[in-house]
Amino acid sequence: MTVGPVVAFLQGEGPDAAGRTLFEVLAMDNAALEHTHDFIQWLFPLREPSRAVPDAPALTDAEVEAIRDSAMAQIALAAATDRMEAFYRATHDWLMPNDHNHLRITRIIRSLRLLVGDDQADAFKAAILSMAETTRAPISARSRGYWATA
Repeated sequence: MTVGPVVAFLQGEGPDAAGRTLFEVLAMDNAALEHTHDFIQWLFPLREPSRAVPDAPALTDAEVEAIRDSAMAQIALAAATDRMEAFYRATHDWLMPNDHNHLRITRIIRSLRLLVGDDQADAFKAAILSMAETTRAPISARSRGYWATA
């Protein structure tokens, strides 16, 4: 079976649309993660097209299954989850009523639920909510609602 570009990316075998490898994206520093807006769709793909990055990949059913069945893609998703959780722990700009990172967080939860499972999606969501509660961040009810239903 031929894999699409996002599957190859998550298996460490191909670049994203900007020519970056999985390993280069995971090695980005926090400032680069904050200011680069076209990587999250590759680290945490969904079936639906991105409204923020229209040329980002949207998964087919075959790609969803390939990612679920690929040990390398599962390792990549775990590493990406760890990296993004570390990013949110180290940065505080997202701890406000509205921020573009809230959309990223929703995407991460939805992608993990689709590609890895409920336990990992719920664990990431719990970590994010814990950070918000610990800092008493004024995150909007709308963002919290998206996270709750992701």
